[in-house]
Amino acid sequence: MQQTPVHEDSNPDLLGVMPLHARRIVEIGCSSGALARDYKLRNPGCWYLGCDIDASYVDLARRHCDEVKVLDIDQAPENFYSMGADVWVFGDTLEHMKDPWAVLRRVRESMQPGGVVVACIPNAQHWSVQVRLNVGEFRYEASGLLDRTHLRWFTRKTILQMFAEAGFAVDALIPRVFVEPGYDVVAPVIEELAEVSGADPREAVLDARPLQYVIRATVPSGAS
Repeated sequence: MQQTPVHEDSNPDLLGVMPLHARRIVEIGCSSGALARDYKLRNPGCWYLGCDIDASYVDLARRHCDEVKVLDIDQAPENFYSMGADVWVFGDTLEHMKDPWAVLRRVRESMQPGGVVVACIPNAQHWSVQVRLNVGEFRYEASGLLDRTHLRWFTRKTILQMFAEAGFAVDALIPRVFVEPGYDVVAPVIEELAEVSGADPREAVLDARPLQYVIRATVPSGAS
C-alpha cells in the first residue's frame, strides 16, 4: 500500500511540546526527518533515532537523525523498546498501527518516571467526517483525515482513554484548529444532534472543531 506522502515541514505544535532536556529520542514515522532537524536546532546534544516503515523516507531522514531504522513498529521485537529513550514521538502515526494500545504499553514499560511521549493524532470526530458519514461519502484519500493508510480512529475522549490505560498521565492536549469553510454552518446541526442523543451539545461542537490533537503524556513520578 502507498504510504502517506513524504513531507519536509515539521509540526510546530508537536515540536513545541517536546522537552528541551531530552537525552535520547525515538521518533516513529520520521518521514523526511523534518522534526528531528528542527528539534536538534534547539537541543543539539540529544541522540535522535528516526524510524519509518518506508525505506526511501528513512534515507531522507539520515540527513537529520543520529541513527535511522526501517521499521514496522507493529512487528518490532521486544528489545527494540529497551534502548533507554526518555522521549518517544508519534507524529500522525498511532492511527496507522494495528495495535497502538499495545505499542504505548510497551513504550510505557520501557520508560522511567518522568519519561515523555508526544503525539499528534487526527480527530475522527471532526465536523467534515461527520458530514461525510451522514451522506454516505466515507471515501479514503491519499492523505488527511481519511488517509487510506489509517487503521484506527480516535476522538478526544478515546485518545485520553488510550494513554491512561497505557499508564501515562496526559499533561497537555492541544487542539489543532484551522480556518475551514463550512464549520459555522454545520456546528448548529452537530449541537442539535448532541441534544437529541442526550450528550453535552457544547462539548460536541467544541470536539468537532479540531483537525488533530497534539498530546504530551508522562510517566508519573513514583510509577514502577
